[in-house]
Amino acid sequence: MPLNRRNFLGRSAVAGAGVALAGGVSSGPAVASESKGHGHGRPPKRYSFTVMGTTDLHGNVFNWDYFTDSEFDDKAHNDVGLAKISTLVDQIREDRGRRNTLLIDAGDTIQGTQLSYYYAKIDPITAKRGPVHPMAQAMNRIGYDAAALGNHEFNYGIPVLRKFEEQCDFPLLGANALDAKTLRPAFAPYVIKRVRTPHGRDVRVAVLGLTNPGIAIWDKANVSGKMVFPGLEEQAAKWVPKLRSMGADVVIVSAHSGSSGTSSYGDQLPYVENAAGLVAEQVSGIDAILVGHAHSEIPEYFVTNKETGKRVVLSEPLKWGQRLTLFDFDLVWEKGRWVVEKVAASVLNSNTVEEDPRITSLLGDEHAKVVAYVNQVIGTSVAAMSTADAPWKDEPVIDLINLVQAETVKAALAGGEYGGLPVLSQAACFSRTAAIPAGEVTIKDAAGLYPFENTLEARLLTGAQLKDYLEYSARYYVQTAAGAPVDTSKLTNAESIPDYNYDVVSGVTYDIDIAKPVGSRIVGLSFEGAPVDPEAQFVFAVNNYRASGGGNFPHVPGAKQLWANSDEIRNTIIGWVQAKGSVDPAEFASVDWRLTRDGVPVF
Repeated sequence: MPLNRRNFLGRSAVAGAGVALAGGVSSGPAVASESKGHGHGRPPKRYSFTVMGTTDLHGNVFNWDYFTDSEFDDKAHNDVGLAKISTLVDQIREDRGRRNTLLIDAGDTIQGTQLSYYYAKIDPITAKRGPVHPMAQAMNRIGYDAAALGNHEFNYGIPVLRKFEEQCDFPLLGANALDAKTLRPAFAPYVIKRVRTPHGRDVRVAVLGLTNPGIAIWDKANVSGKMVFPGLEEQAAKWVPKLRSMGADVVIVSAHSGSSGTSSYGDQLPYVENAAGLVAEQVSGIDAILVGHAHSEIPEYFVTNKETGKRVVLSEPLKWGQRLTLFDFDLVWEKGRWVVEKVAASVLNSNTVEEDPRITSLLGDEHAKVVAYVNQVIGTSVAAMSTADAPWKDEPVIDLINLVQAETVKAALAGGEYGGLPVLSQAACFSRTAAIPAGEVTIKDAAGLYPFENTLEARLLTGAQLKDYLEYSARYYVQTAAGAPVDTSKLTNAESIPDYNYDVVSGVTYDIDIAKPVGSRIVGLSFEGAPVDPEAQFVFAVNNYRASGGGNFPHVPGAKQLWANSDEIRNTIIGWVQAKGSVDPAEFASVDWRLTRDGVPVF
């Protein structure tokens, strides 16, 4: 039977308790086989079952892009959304027998699309007699067995997360999300599912949920003093032996943490952000890890456990419901218990199937409301603006973001101790396809410039710190000798740095010499026509992700905070356009930075 936390747990006050479930999942043909020879001439009992996994769904139910108001598409023609995943899940349940399958998720569920934003902010699920979150409705209908907490679950505050948790018919797991005062789990750490076999002996499958320690930094405003998030390896080492001692035959970790062993928040926390591979290597007793957070596609990846020498399989399905992971387990009955003999992993592509009409019809009204919302006209623009060239040119559309941020901070600090200091602003190109059209501008146009739920802060920086910041950002470019041909498709994303971790800064002017090595690329850094004084003080308008260590940029996380607010930057942009009525790039567009080689502009 599905777990309903309202009935079973009440609130998260059960703290240290995990969740154990009896009874397999409905009916279906059994998957069992016999092999020859196993002592005494009798073949051993064998059983196979499949665990399906998704991750980083980010509010995608429909195969729809609310920022373009059209069917989702990308260069690889991927599809997105739970409606597609539902069709794949049904096919696997039909093929393997529903009782021989489980379905889990690795987090980042309730943030990312205008659909999820609408039900957190515009028609919030926390309102009295408020709606049921579309992601809860879809996941309940599909029949999820468990989901790990992602870091973006905390973006809208703990009350929204708790309401979502209450609306789900399955547990949200987070063994390393602890109550700050008691240090006991604030969510169920695990769930144990009993899968029926034809042999009269159930398989006890434990799913341990682990989330990302970076929550303490990225959502500090929402969790500080309320929850703490220790490292995944430490908590897995605590819980996996407990699960085995409780009789778990199979242990699966659902980890909202990439496999690379790296961190984007530097040394601000003593924990690793992308620790799934380390968990497999360091903690014995794990059979498989569903990996999330990194937005990578890893069909099957094996890590050898240092203590046992056993190979642990990892798989990460691509974000937004583009892929479904399958873990296929083969078990054998030995010495009075089920033993995992083999695990294989693979992924299915959701673009191979149609959307499940049960899901699209279930949430058709919600979808229509959000489409109407994003198409509201909020103003006009004199000219079209695009991010297509923003990764290598100073484009007016990025200037618009910086203008809005700088004006907001100036107004907030006016008349105060720091009101007389110059305000600089950072922005990144989040999407190379964002655009403001000439003519009518809608909510979706403005929101498309800023797809993340970041909020705005003001920090105090010196000229020397600003230079360091820009040098760090300029690592994004591949070193290209003077005179060598420039191919924009190969110029950016050096060291696999994503576009969102390349910042440009307005309010100063500078060149980036891409012929020079990393660390010595910023040339002619000036403020109001004069070289920037290393001792000079500036107010820096910066998003909370960067201010809290996201991307590991220098100085800003430790800099004095002068001001912060809780309104998403994208809403600030929407409000600014509404207030202005008409946007004219001629009023704010300027070339503050450019790429050069030995003083010669690249473009």
